[in-house]
Amino acid sequence: MKRITLTILLITFVSLFASGKTNELKNRTIKGTVLDKETKLPLEYATVSFYSYSEQKIVDGIITDGEGKFEIKITDGIYDIKIEYISYTSFEIKNKKIDSNLDLGVVYLDLDVEALGEVEIIAERTTVEIKLDKRIYNVGKDLTVRGGTVSDVLDNVPSVAVDAEGNVSLRGNDDVRILINGKPSGLVGLNSAEALQQLPAEAIERVEVITSPSARYQAEGTAGILNIILRRSKLLGLNGAITANVGHPDAAGISGNLNFRTGNVNIFNTTSYRYNESIGNWDTFTEFKNSGNFAKENRDWTDTRKGLTNNIGIEWYINESTSITTALVYNDGSNNRRSTNVLTQLDPNQSITSESLRLDPMEGDNKTIQYSFNFNKDFDESGHKLSFDFQYENNEENESSLINSGGINTDFLSDNDKKTQILLQTDYVKPLGENSQLEFGYRGDFSETATDYRVELLNPETNVFEVDRNLTNFLNFRNNIHSAYTQFGSKINKFSYLLGLRLENTQLTIDQPTSGDFQKNSYTGLFPTVNINYEVNQSESYSLGFNRRISRPRSFFLNPFPSRSSLTNIFQGDPSLIPTYSSKVDLGYLKRFEKVTFSSSLYYQYSTNIIRFVSNDTGDTVDIDGENVPVIVRGPANVGKETRYGFEFNLTYSPSKKWRMNTDFNIFNSEVDGDFNGQNFDSENLRYTIRFSNKLTLPARIDWQTNLNYRGPSQDAQNNRDGIFTADLAFSKDLFKDKASLSFNVRDLLNSRRFTGTVETEDFITERDIQFRGGRTYNLSFTYRFNQKKKQQRSGFGGGGDIEM
Repeated sequence: MKRITLTILLITFVSLFASGKTNELKNRTIKGTVLDKETKLPLEYATVSFYSYSEQKIVDGIITDGEGKFEIKITDGIYDIKIEYISYTSFEIKNKKIDSNLDLGVVYLDLDVEALGEVEIIAERTTVEIKLDKRIYNVGKDLTVRGGTVSDVLDNVPSVAVDAEGNVSLRGNDDVRILINGKPSGLVGLNSAEALQQLPAEAIERVEVITSPSARYQAEGTAGILNIILRRSKLLGLNGAITANVGHPDAAGISGNLNFRTGNVNIFNTTSYRYNESIGNWDTFTEFKNSGNFAKENRDWTDTRKGLTNNIGIEWYINESTSITTALVYNDGSNNRRSTNVLTQLDPNQSITSESLRLDPMEGDNKTIQYSFNFNKDFDESGHKLSFDFQYENNEENESSLINSGGINTDFLSDNDKKTQILLQTDYVKPLGENSQLEFGYRGDFSETATDYRVELLNPETNVFEVDRNLTNFLNFRNNIHSAYTQFGSKINKFSYLLGLRLENTQLTIDQPTSGDFQKNSYTGLFPTVNINYEVNQSESYSLGFNRRISRPRSFFLNPFPSRSSLTNIFQGDPSLIPTYSSKVDLGYLKRFEKVTFSSSLYYQYSTNIIRFVSNDTGDTVDIDGENVPVIVRGPANVGKETRYGFEFNLTYSPSKKWRMNTDFNIFNSEVDGDFNGQNFDSENLRYTIRFSNKLTLPARIDWQTNLNYRGPSQDAQNNRDGIFTADLAFSKDLFKDKASLSFNVRDLLNSRRFTGTVETEDFITERDIQFRGGRTYNLSFTYRFNQKKKQQRSGFGGGGDIEM
C-alpha cells in the first residue's frame, strides 16, 4: 500500500513540478469574459485552452469563475485559443501571436442544438449498440433503478437475470464473468453478489453483454462476460452530478461523480455511501422417506448493509498520442445480519415432537484497496496502438456469529478471507491496409486467497467454548494464469470477420494446513474464437460467433472442510473438482425499421464436466431436544455433460418521441447427461424468460416507466423451481431547467419476488419458500447536475438504438 501511495504522489509531484517550471516562464496576461449570447448570463466553468504551435500540444488552460471571467499568464508564442462550454458552439482564434498582454473582452457563446444530442454525457434513455463481438446497453434514464444498485441495473438488462441472493446469470447460465471497465475489480471484491448491491446505479455509464467474446478477453466464464463501464467524462472543464436517496424499508444513500479537465490533465472521482436494511425468510418443509418423519425450518433475518466506495484517478495526456491513467479504489463496508431459526420436528402423523429456537447474529465487514496503472500509446497510423495495464488489489472480508440455541450460547463461528491479486496485461494492435488489423497480447493473473474458518462449540460439562477440529480449517488457495492471444480482423465489402486464438495456462495450488493436504495442478488449454458479420445494408445484418470457454472451480468449491448455516444443513467443497469446458455457436440477426428495432439470436452450447450442487443425507444426526435430526450436506460436483440450445429476441418500438416500449424473450432447453456417486443426474429442462418495459412521458413532462418480468419454471435432477412474476414502477420529473431530477420508484410492486419449489433425492423431499430482498421497496431520489445535461432523443430510427457494426 505504501508503494501505491508513493507512486501516486510521485506522479502528482512530477506533474506539479512541471507545471511549476512553466509558471516561472509565463509573462503575458490574457483575460476575458464568457457569456451566454441569448441570456447574457455568465457561463461558469467554461474552458479556455491554449494550443502551442512550437510544442504541438495544449500547454495550458483555465476555467471561468462565477462571473464568467478568466485571467491567465502565457509565455510568448503563437497559439490557437479555444473557449468551450458544454452544449455551446466553441469560440476559436487561430494562429494568434502573443507578445504582449491581451484582453479578449466579452466572448458570447451560442447554444449548439446538434451538440446537445452528441456530446453531453447523461443519456436521456437506454440505447443499444450492436458490435461484432458484443451488445452495449447504455443505461440512460432507467427510472426504476434510480437510487438503486448495480444489481438492479443488471436485472433490467436483456439476457441478464439476478436471483434472490444477488447471483447474476446470462441466458440462464450463472457462470458469467463480471468485469469493471474491462478488468476484474476491487469494486466486485470477494463476494460479487454483495458488492454489486453496494455500488450505486448512478455510477454506471453502460453495460456490455458479451455472449461471444473475442480472443482478447479471458476464456473464463462459459456463459460469457458482463463488462460494467463506470461514468467518466473527458470534456474540458468541471462537471459532475450528485444523487441522494431515501427508501423504505430503511435505506438512504448519497453518491456523486466529479470530473475536472484542464489542459492535458483529467481528474475523475466517484464517491458513494449507502445504508440499507432488508428483511428475508427461508422456509423449508422436509419429509424423510426412510423414517416417515418431517422437519420444518423457518429462518427469518434482517440484513443491515452500509458502505463507502471511492474511485479516484488522474489521466495525464503527455501528448496527443500518449496518455497515462492512475486510479485508486477504496471500499469499506459492513453487513450485519440478525437471524432467527425455528426448527420443528414432526412424527409421521405431523404431530410436533420437538421444537428449538436458534439465534444467529452475524457481524461482517469487508475492505478493498485497488491500485491501477494504464499506459496508452497511439502511433501515427490510425488504429496503430500499444497499451499496458498493471493492477494490484487487496481484499479482506471477516464474518463472525455467536449462535444462541434454546437460550444458551452454543456455537461461535468466524470466517476470515484475505485475497491478493495482481494483473499484468499488454495489448498491441497493428493495422494492415485500410480494412484489416492484427492484434496480439499477454496477460498474467496472479491471485492468492487465505480462508480461516473457525468453529467453537460449548462444552456443556465445562461450560467453556472449545474448538471443533472437525469443522475448523485453514485453506491457502493460489491461482496463477498466464495467457497469450492473437487475432486478425478484416472487412471485405459487406463481410467483417475477427478470428482469434487464446492460450491459457493455469497453475493451481490447494494447501490445507489443517489436514496436511497439499495439491498442485496445472492445465493448459487453447481457446479459438470466430466472429463474422454480414451487413446487408445499414439497417439489416447477420452475425455468427463461435468460442470455446472454461469455468474454473472457485476456492470455496474446492475446500473439503464443511461449513454450516444451520445445525442440520452443511456446505462442503470437493478438491477433486476439474474445470468445465464449453463450446458455443451463436447466430444473430438485426433489422431496423423507422420506429422498430428487432434483434435475435439462435445459440447452441456443449459443455463437459459441468458442476452442479448436489444434496445428500450424510447419515449423521444431531441431538436437538432429545431428537436425532438427520444432517444434510450440499456441495458442488462434476456430474457430466450438458447440451444447451435456445432462441432470444429483443424488440424495441417507439410510436413517438414520448413513448417507448421494449420486450425481450429468451427460451432455451438444457439436457444433462451424467452420474455422480451412483445417482443419475440425467435431466431435460425447458426454460424461458419474458421482459417488458414501457416508458411514457405524461403531461407536465412527468416520465412514467413500468417493467414487467416473468421467469418460467425450471427443473433438473434434484430441483424443481416455480415460475416468478415481478413488476416495478417509477415516476420522474425534471426540475430547474433540466439541471435536476426527482424520481420515485417501487420495486416488486406485487410482493411476488419469491423463490419456491422442491428438492428431491432418494432419501428426502424438501419444499422451499425463499424471499431474500424483503418484498416491496420504495425509493425517492434527487439528482442535481452541474455542467451536465440530458442527452436529447436522436431522430432517424425512432429510438431503436445506435448501431455500430
